[in-house]
Amino acid sequence: MKTPQDIILRPVITEQSSMQAAEGKYTFVVAKTASKPEIRQAVERLFDVKVTGVNTLRYEGKKKRIGVHAGKTAGYKKAVVTIDTDPTPEKFQTAGGKETQSAKKYKTSIDEFGFGG
Repeated sequence: MKTPQDIILRPVITEQSSMQAAEGKYTFVVAKTASKPEIRQAVERLFDVKVTGVNTLRYEGKKKRIGVHAGKTAGYKKAVVTIDTDPTPEKFQTAGGKETQSAKKYKTSIDEFGFGG
């Protein structure tokens, strides 16, 4: 059983990710074996937000050389997570046919991301 801390390794804080955070898109380095549903659940549990989409990218290590020594840098997997920034109440029908509303109690931003979002 993977914990959310095993799946979400660290945030990616760059100029581009800072601009995307204003739109509700947050970028994280995730475990290479993590699937999109696992990433979604981990972000929802860690930050108490509603995730609407997960896009992933795999990066292979680059070839590097220092003098005669050749090697590769480590590869990693990156996930761009889109969260719900407008938590409107959800309407649904009960078994009796009545329409009820449930208020969503999610945050609209991830404050722990590393900068003011």
